Amino acid sequence: MKNLFRISIVLIVLLLIIFNFKSDNSSSTVIVVEANDPVFEYGICLDSFIVHRGVVNSGQTLGEIFYLHHIDHPVINKIVQKSKNIFDFRKAAPDNKYTVLCSKDSNEIAQYLIYEESVSSYIVFDITKNIDVYRGEKEITIKRRVAYGTISSSLWLTMDELNLSPRLVNEISTIYAWTIDFFKVQKGDSFRVYYEDKYVEGDYIGIGDILAAEFTHKGNNFYSFYFKKNTNYGDYFDEDGNTLRKAFLMAPVDYKRISSRYSRKRKHPVTGQWKGHFGTDYAAATGTPIWSTANGTVTKASFTKNNGNYVKIKHNNKYTTQYLHMSRIKPGIRKGKFVKQGEIIGYVGSTGLATGPHVCYRFWKNGKQVDPYRQKLPPGDPITDENRKDFMLTKDSLYKILMTDNY
Repeated sequence: MKNLFRISIVLIVLLLIIFNFKSDNSSSTVIVVEANDPVFEYGICLDSFIVHRGVVNSGQTLGEIFYLHHIDHPVINKIVQKSKNIFDFRKAAPDNKYTVLCSKDSNEIAQYLIYEESVSSYIVFDITKNIDVYRGEKEITIKRRVAYGTISSSLWLTMDELNLSPRLVNEISTIYAWTIDFFKVQKGDSFRVYYEDKYVEGDYIGIGDILAAEFTHKGNNFYSFYFKKNTNYGDYFDEDGNTLRKAFLMAPVDYKRISSRYSRKRKHPVTGQWKGHFGTDYAAATGTPIWSTANGTVTKASFTKNNGNYVKIKHNNKYTTQYLHMSRIKPGIRKGKFVKQGEIIGYVGSTGLATGPHVCYRFWKNGKQVDPYRQKLPPGDPITDENRKDFMLTKDSLYKILMTDNY
């Protein structure tokens, strides 16, 4: 009786299965297993690794971090050699982030080390097979906005009250350095600025380019419009196409900030000694192109202990400039070479006596080092006839946006 009951149950189950598959009005049941999308960072799929994250401690080297993740000294030495023309192992900055990707087993041996040189740039040390070292950039999201205000006490305090980036003050001051004496800005002066905000992975990292500005000083309106004449650099011009700069570019590099200005007395960040700093330091990411600020002839392209890789250019019998701490000098830039304004002569680095990537820009007038921002230099060239039509179209478009309150 029990066996008969069991047989009946089996038959019923079989009939149900046959019915489900053969019935004209039925459909097969598909079981879907949802899987998470693979996780990528730095262009690497993280799913195959054990991920360790940290920040560089004071005095810690990347070699030590490798060693802590089971990479022995012979391999570390090979990594150091491979990195020579890309990154100086000794320059890992305290508090900068790093990520180590380790094998997904009990040994947890490092396969990759990613060192974040800045909020947007990083260096990958790949030791999965052959040692490979390369730079990478995180995607930067640009959002453009218009800001404006009336000065009640100072430009800096007004922008601070409006929760605007302090760097915006420096940028505007730099653009109008040859036009407006910002020590004489007064109550009632006003500004409007159309500029870029930059974000990485949703986090605000600072401002980008200023595209247009209006500064009202003593009842007069001073305009600036950014226009890129060639692939090397852009410049600022007024509404008539006259340059706001002089015969020299305002800066030798597309910099993030001015980290140190010309001073007769400054405490050196490396030696700790108080001495004159007769240059202007422009902080920028390693590898950023450095330009000659004016036409001239290269008199030196060399390396010294303090200057690192540097280039010196004589522009005429009156003016000479120098560019220090390059990661490398551009091939072909040598003594006797004539270079044009805006021509690339090297790349930002931290060679010599430097704490971080920047270019120290030095300026001589009649054989004496001076602050270029305090010199009465001859005017630069206006928009050329061949560029005038494109400039006017760009200027008109920027002006409409600049005057829009709700952009």
